[in-house]
Amino acid sequence: MATIQIAFDAADPHALARFWAQALRYEVEDHSAVVKGLLAAGHLPPDEAIEVDGRTAFRDVATCVDPAGRGPRVFVQRVPEPKTAKNRVHLDLQVGAEAAPGEVERLTLLGAEVAWVTSDRGPVTTTMRDIEGNEFCVS
Repeated sequence: MATIQIAFDAADPHALARFWAQALRYEVEDHSAVVKGLLAAGHLPPDEAIEVDGRTAFRDVATCVDPAGRGPRVFVQRVPEPKTAKNRVHLDLQVGAEAAPGEVERLTLLGAEVAWVTSDRGPVTTTMRDIEGNEFCVS
């Protein structure tokens, strides 16, 4: 059986991983031991590591995970180009009709923005954009 990892391209992988960790109630993964080990062994050039939130981290990669171990890991990698078109794949955060307005408000406070609201396929769905413009839905 395969496991699923969701991968995002980003200008700032650490900020986007932090956003999705908060949005999904995940935890940012701590890679400091791995990064320090790779640096010490000479397998990672010093310019490929940075300090983030007091920890040594990969410069171009950040991840977050479900603390309960049920949801997929989120992998965020730096890319040189900005997002230029609509996502071909997006996340649907299904929280239920009663909880959706509060979840939209919480995500807005985290830095997401509402793109549009529709009910063309049944339940009211709010399409939002994360801090780098990636669309996702809340219903």
